[in-house]
Amino acid sequence: MNLRPSRWLLTVTAAVYIFLHLPILVLMVFSFNDSKFSVDWQGFSLRWYQRLWERTDILHGLQVSLMVGIAATAISTVLGTLLALGLSRHRFPGRRTFMGLLYLPLVTPEIVVGISLLILFAVLGVSLGITTIVIAHVAFCLSFVVVVVLARLAGMDQHLEEAAMLLGADEITTFRRVTVPQLWPGILAGALLAFIISFDDFVITSFVAGPGSSTLPIVVYGMVRKNIEPSINAISTIILLVTATLIYLAERLVRAR
Repeated sequence: MNLRPSRWLLTVTAAVYIFLHLPILVLMVFSFNDSKFSVDWQGFSLRWYQRLWERTDILHGLQVSLMVGIAATAISTVLGTLLALGLSRHRFPGRRTFMGLLYLPLVTPEIVVGISLLILFAVLGVSLGITTIVIAHVAFCLSFVVVVVLARLAGMDQHLEEAAMLLGADEITTFRRVTVPQLWPGILAGALLAFIISFDDFVITSFVAGPGSSTLPIVVYGMVRKNIEPSINAISTIILLVTATLIYLAERLVRAR
């Protein structure tokens, strides 16, 4: 029996992929257009990439996005790894309920998360700014890190840890010399996913960002609303390439043994 997919199925799949990625390809191509009007091709040029260095708002937004992304990634990775270890190695009352609450941010619409966090900060009297953005990003990046690290823990051999302790290693040494090296691909993959999600987020950030703390997605959205300048295509192309590279690396690390 021939189990290979039929030719029409491959054709439909290819058509769907082209339909999904054609707008991205057009955006990338026109980021090199010399014309100020995106629909009028006048030749190849890097002027809009050079233009990015003249836009102080873009550079400031990039700086804020990197600061928030690095901080949120570091906090989410540490807390997420510890949570995953606790959930994987220990059984306690209410564990299933806790797991359900942990997965809740993965399925909750971002606009709901943004509004709820905004109300929380208002009730607590916290001024909106970079700190509130970092807190908000940690709140929804944490679950992604836990899921990735739990997947890695499921494939680990706990007998190596038991052997290390039987040979005289204490718990800290075993964790540092045996557990972490085995868990490292999952930790790195979770950190990469957390950074991608934090760096690209717009909806939640738009609710909790204060004056002077606009991230790069918010700056780009403001540029689109005011004037569609081809430099938007350039910065979007850079973001797409960086994000695609990080996603590829995260997937490779998840598959690493």
